Amino acid sequence: MATVTLLTDDQLSPAARAVFDDIRATRRSDFVNDFWRALAHDPVTLKRTWESIKQVMGPGALDPKVKEMIYVAVSIAHGCSYCIHSHTAAARAKGMTDAEHAELVAIVGMASETNRLVTALGVEPDEAFKVT
Repeated sequence: MATVTLLTDDQLSPAARAVFDDIRATRRSDFVNDFWRALAHDPVTLKRTWESIKQVMGPGALDPKVKEMIYVAVSIAHGCSYCIHSHTAAARAKGMTDAEHAELVAIVGMASETNRLVTALGVEPDEAFKVT
């Protein structure tokens, strides 16, 4: 359950409305998800977050599907149900297959296990792995 009301389009400030207009134009969709509707209470944070998302998730060296899959992996590691669902949907829309999703989840599970083991054992990185 949200800790703030999710603002409707009619409740937006002019600054928040401008960000929503950009979200719709950038995504070529009328849908604005509830994360943005919650953030719309603070138009400064809304705009800053949207601008950062556009930059990081926009065109770059990584394929858009790979970016979404990385976002899913980090969201799983942080336990963010909302982000797991929204970015899994985005990754699927960008072509992620069921097999890729299963492999992604297996990697996240394996990394979580080995991260905890190496932390519990206090093993320092090998010299060969360090950037000099």
